[in-house]
Amino acid sequence: MLTEPTEADLAIVEAQLGREPRGVAAVAWRCACGKPGVVKTMPRLPNGTPFPTTYYLTNPQLVSAVSTLEASGLMTQMSERIASDEDLAARYLAAHEAYLRDREELGHVDEIDGISAGGMPTRVKCLHVLVGHALAAGRGVNPIGDEALDLLGDEWHVACAAETAAGDRE
Repeated sequence: MLTEPTEADLAIVEAQLGREPRGVAAVAWRCACGKPGVVKTMPRLPNGTPFPTTYYLTNPQLVSAVSTLEASGLMTQMSERIASDEDLAARYLAAHEAYLRDREELGHVDEIDGISAGGMPTRVKCLHVLVGHALAAGRGVNPIGDEALDLLGDEWHVACAAETAAGDRE
């Protein structure tokens, strides 16, 4: 569920990213701890740069876990499956189209018209984008993002909860 970002949300995202967040339109998903984990960003950043990544993954534990998946060579295997599995390719194309619709709701940017993110619709280029989309849109919208989340299991949730508990004790 999309929520308008509060000043506290933006401060958390800044701490997560290690820099000031740019073009945040909404918090698109929150972790079990209640912190922003995916933000929905404007298709044009405040400095005028086109920005195709609508769903930006910010949860540090999840970013790290997804990076580990990317380093495993999984993206190549997923891309090969998309090329050879017509059903998967059709569902991934539908995810691409959904992503474009979601971004278009925020505004039209000619320079990125028809371009989604993460390699959609024909390959897997960035699992962070696809996982962010899967979390923001919910299960069943992005099959590759859903699959990556399934592979990750719940380990990153545990790390998030432990970090929050430690922060609560300070």
